[in-house]
Amino acid sequence: MSNDLMTPRAARYGAQERLRTLQNDIMDLILERNLDVGDPMPTENELCAALGVGRNTVREALKVLQALGVVEIRHGLGTFVAETSFAALGASLAFRGRLSLRHGGAEALELVDVRQALESGLIGQAIDAITTHNLEALERQVVAMEELAAQGKHFIDEDQNFHHLLYVPLHNDLLSSLLEVFWNVYRQIHEDAGIESHSLTENAHAHRLILDALRVGDKRLAAERLNEHFRGIREHLAALGR
Repeated sequence: MSNDLMTPRAARYGAQERLRTLQNDIMDLILERNLDVGDPMPTENELCAALGVGRNTVREALKVLQALGVVEIRHGLGTFVAETSFAALGASLAFRGRLSLRHGGAEALELVDVRQALESGLIGQAIDAITTHNLEALERQVVAMEELAAQGKHFIDEDQNFHHLLYVPLHNDLLSSLLEVFWNVYRQIHEDAGIESHSLTENAHAHRLILDALRVGDKRLAAERLNEHFRGIREHLAALGR
């Protein structure tokens, strides 16, 4: 089809595809030039010359890459390779999960499935690496949950800390970042959905059971109890979507 016969929609899709290609080209350039976190990017003029595109197109691509956490634009200073960040991913997932609560909650449930797969799949490795110090830190979180539950108070911070501390022994920064993303999504979904007070004691007890399995080093039991815990979360979200 000739350009003069292209529909506005086709032209728009073509422009979007060219922009995505340019974004990939810029990321390839970062790798090819061995740039690292914090390193300055080539100037706009250098990018235009290297990639064969105009200044406005380069600026548009850089803005998108900043939103994706690939580069950081510092006004008056230039553009730099950004530090690792999952902020954009977390914001997008949180929005999709919260939006899905209006029509069945399917995406919110899918997010729980992914988080469950990560936690249950890695709990055995965490048990292999866990120390007495780790167990003591987990115990403090469980005790705090139990005390707050007895008072009818929510304990979302303690809950998040518990799940974070489970995997601290693995020293896996990527895992910690991903779990934080999923937890923040989960937190926002629950703020929208609400948490029933009568489930607080049951939730605290579920964490106590997980900790008991960790103490005896039973990987199978720990995974089962994690799965049971997530089953309760899934049932709550499913009920909200009805």
